[in-house]
Amino acid sequence: MRIKRQSAIFIWHLIFFTALELSAWAQSGATVQGNWLGELDAGAVKLKLVLHVTSAADGQWRATLDSPDQGANGLKVDSLTVEGAAVKFTMATLGAMFEGALKGDELAGTFKQGGANLPLVFKRATAADLAPPKRPQTPQSPFPYVAEDVTYDNPAAQIKLAGTLTLPPATTPVPAVILVSGSGPQNRNEELMGHQPFWVLADHLTRAGIAVLRVDDRGVGKSTGSFATATSEDFASDVLAGIAYLKTRKELDAKKLGVIGHSEGGLIAPMCAAKSPDVAFIVMMAGPGVTGEEILYEQAALLARASGANENAITQNRKIQEKIFAILKTEKDPAAADKKLAEMITAEAAAAPAAQKKALEATLNAQIKAVNSPWFRLFLTFDPRPVLQQVKVPVLALNGELDLQVPPQQNLPEIAKALTAGGNKNFKTVTLPKLNHLFQTAQTGAVSEYSKIEETIAPAALTLMTEWIANQTGLANKPR
Repeated sequence: MRIKRQSAIFIWHLIFFTALELSAWAQSGATVQGNWLGELDAGAVKLKLVLHVTSAADGQWRATLDSPDQGANGLKVDSLTVEGAAVKFTMATLGAMFEGALKGDELAGTFKQGGANLPLVFKRATAADLAPPKRPQTPQSPFPYVAEDVTYDNPAAQIKLAGTLTLPPATTPVPAVILVSGSGPQNRNEELMGHQPFWVLADHLTRAGIAVLRVDDRGVGKSTGSFATATSEDFASDVLAGIAYLKTRKELDAKKLGVIGHSEGGLIAPMCAAKSPDVAFIVMMAGPGVTGEEILYEQAALLARASGANENAITQNRKIQEKIFAILKTEKDPAAADKKLAEMITAEAAAAPAAQKKALEATLNAQIKAVNSPWFRLFLTFDPRPVLQQVKVPVLALNGELDLQVPPQQNLPEIAKALTAGGNKNFKTVTLPKLNHLFQTAQTGAVSEYSKIEETIAPAALTLMTEWIANQTGLANKPR
């Protein structure tokens, strides 16, 4: 199930479903009322779903659905009906529905969305099942620093941005950074799957004497503007508005303001450094060194292998990607591109085995809605290397060894080459062992591990960034 564009960055896969016919019967006294826990298996990622069902005074059933791994709670269920053992609920906002049958403490059926189907089994949830996942790194009060909610304008976009500025205790102005999230609508904590990476990072840096501004993306939380129509260049404009705001704060050293970007944020950070002399240094956390098209081909193959796909399926997926990308690159008019993409879908579905036609067509239609957008079009063709050649300030580029979304072996060497070609002599590229795209200590790097890992950011990554910034800003030489 997708609610919005994938959080955390560049996942170009679609959750699609296979039909499963089920028959069941209700045991005596069984009722649908209560809390139900299920897991939607979408191959590369598994999503925990929690269904809450209550009965109203008018005899009607009421329900909401939580998707904890996506940070979405209280999603509206428009209708829920029970006829004997048969249970059905619909969610108009998501274009989704569930049809199943109740048998004691199990509700088994099919979840349908976007013309595709996936088997889904809910089981009665205990209090322990509903407990929030363990996230031991999430900061807990009291804090040895000041946390201030702030707002400021981006005059160029005529929007207002909102965030939290954490200020360490100090008698002289301190260095500061602004955090830039990965793709998808993110709040100031870059919250996903129960993790709050930017809060963990901000807390660690501020305790070390570095001020941190973390911000809701435009159109998210308390920030205004439209996220859906924005591109990476628009987000860079928002970051530079944040830098301008930091310059107005007397507690901060205006000559020591940096940008830390994660994933797409790692694309935006060098864009900001190339545009503004006010950016004194940047940190690229899993930032790209090649075009989006190159990343997406490699990413799709790596994620598919991690989910058990065979090489033939990976090859066929690559061919379809190439056809979609070719249309997007050659046809600049979105309406005309939609028409050509629809024709391509028809041709691909016609050539597929009969049993796969419907599922393939539904899958491709859903993908096309996501890719024929201003954000994706820019990301697909944007080459970060010319921009990196313009970056003259210190750069730290780091990746996890097990990153399957922005693979280190593909991107870090190109980042180093571009910086060298531009004459930048103060940069460092690091591949951190056993870390994934979120910089968690992982086993395989698969997306399905993200929510299951209790660690939010590995201490090695936090220490590396903190010490590097302290050295670049002279903070390491100051008595504490």
